[in-house]
Amino acid sequence: ATNVVEQPLLTILTPIGLDHVELLGSTLQSIAGEKAGILKRGVDCVVARQDAAAFGVIERRAAKISARLHVFGSDFDAYEQHGRLVYQDQDGLLDLPLPALAGRHQVENAGVAIAAALRLGPLTVGEEAIENGLTTLDWPARLQRLSHGGLARVLPAGSEIWLDGGHNSAAAAAMAQAMADREERVALPLVLVVGMLATKDPRSFLSPFRGLAAEVVAVPIADTSRAYAKALNPSRIAGDASLLGLSARTAASLEAALELAAKLVGGPVRVLVCGSFHLAGGVLALEETAARAN
Repeated sequence: ATNVVEQPLLTILTPIGLDHVELLGSTLQSIAGEKAGILKRGVDCVVARQDAAAFGVIERRAAKISARLHVFGSDFDAYEQHGRLVYQDQDGLLDLPLPALAGRHQVENAGVAIAAALRLGPLTVGEEAIENGLTTLDWPARLQRLSHGGLARVLPAGSEIWLDGGHNSAAAAAMAQAMADREERVALPLVLVVGMLATKDPRSFLSPFRGLAAEVVAVPIADTSRAYAKALNPSRIAGDASLLGLSARTAASLEAALELAAKLVGGPVRVLVCGSFHLAGGVLALEETAARAN
């Protein structure tokens, strides 16, 4: 689908991780080879920070077809400084507001987006538009904090409920870091509510949460009729969590999982619902219904 446009103004490669291995291959090199198929002869490509093995594949492909790479960390950089986002490349420096999206990984994501925005030829946008994009961006199911008037009503006062559709180890690492950062600001026990498709690996997904999550509650995904894979049995998810040393159990539904989280902790709790965009879609539908009911 990314190759529908035969001669784009620009291409972008975001961080490559192990995902969709049943389609793309089981190594970073094989997946990078598939992703590098977006590169076009003579068309610039903005490249996010990559694993060395993945970048080697990208670099070789770019050299073969004369596609110039603009690489994070060498051609441009983005980092947080004094509560601001600093973007820097060979043309200078931009002092910008931090992204509205939660998670420190969004600073690097924003850097890649800015690098692309500044290299769009006749469509290049200005600093004001970049600032507006950073501060107004809303991305459902990516470290989205759900409202107090929806599903959060099931939890004790002072609790938090977060939603993320991420389902691979790289996404889990970003989520775990965000939850650890949140813990430093507001200390609350973390309960993961997890549902996954059968093509995913619960153990690698849950591994970054060791020492961070107080409990894992595995749930079924209600509807995967439009997916190419069935949902994992919650018992499999809970079993893999236990093998990692995480306290784990199952629940029959999201609502039951939230009620269980409240009982397990016995006070305010931080819940992260994660593991699948199919689960996330169901959660957002329930959230909307709950909010309307209130």
